[in-house]
Amino acid sequence: MKKELEKATISGDYINPVVEQRADPWVYKHTDGYYYFTASVPEFDRIEVRRSRHIQKLGEANPVVIWEKHQFGLMSSHIWAPEIHYIGGKWYVYFAAAPSGDTINGMFNHRMFVLENTSENPLEGAWSEKGQIITAWESFALDATTFEHKGTQYLVWAQNDPNIPGNSNLYLAPMANPWTLQGPQIMLSKPELVWETIGFLVNEGPAVIKKNGNIFISFSASATDFNYCMGLLTASEDADLLDPQSWTKSKSPVLTTDESIRLFGPGHNSFAVSEDGTQDIFVFHARNYKEIVGDPLYDPNRHTFVRVLKWHANGTPDFVGSVLGA
Repeated sequence: MKKELEKATISGDYINPVVEQRADPWVYKHTDGYYYFTASVPEFDRIEVRRSRHIQKLGEANPVVIWEKHQFGLMSSHIWAPEIHYIGGKWYVYFAAAPSGDTINGMFNHRMFVLENTSENPLEGAWSEKGQIITAWESFALDATTFEHKGTQYLVWAQNDPNIPGNSNLYLAPMANPWTLQGPQIMLSKPELVWETIGFLVNEGPAVIKKNGNIFISFSASATDFNYCMGLLTASEDADLLDPQSWTKSKSPVLTTDESIRLFGPGHNSFAVSEDGTQDIFVFHARNYKEIVGDPLYDPNRHTFVRVLKWHANGTPDFVGSVLGA
């Protein structure tokens, strides 16, 4: 394993992978100077949070289990893609969970849930369950993320619309509080291009970064093997974010498998800022090999990679240049 990881290392600003066997990575830099990290664990049975003052040392940081799956019920199986946020002086973790690992017509049965912690340090104190995020449908839903813009808190997530073929589309809605939607929910994107529909029709894993007068939402598409890739949605910061026409989608993927550097299935990313606050940071997961035995979902070797995020001259993020260190 060590030799394989060394082969997967991308030269440059960080020694990668930064954290091994952690998919769907989320890194948040708080005002206390710590980076807080959470991700899907291979067992899909708990939520861990760890912290470090240096991104590179997150892999060495001691993970603290803040929540474990229930024995029965809606939150008893397949705990996926937690994210930690700080909103209004409190800590929140968003995650997806299912009542079982069974599928219905080829679909899992996840819903989105929220935890809250009022402690100053989220590795301490009690986490309370705020319940399920209720959307327009009772259907497969996951990968909730949240951001604030011009005084409004928004939620972006992936969900199956029973009337649209495919696994999941991306949606946006304003929030009344960190666990309750308010007002309309709009569809930002559905999988319809070739690179979004390989294996499965998937748009998922949204992450938000505001820069250069725009709001960018990166997302992941297709099956979770080497076909997994990333796309990008863009809206002007002055646009009506709840107007679907305000958003444009990249015609091509912005990051895909690169066999030359042994990087397979990159996706499900997050954004942070560097220790000195001068650079944007791009966090994502990928494997270091192509061939997978069995269902890719249960292959544990999706690792967390970190790169300094580069930007094109036109003000859009350069994911390929970031990964290659060009």
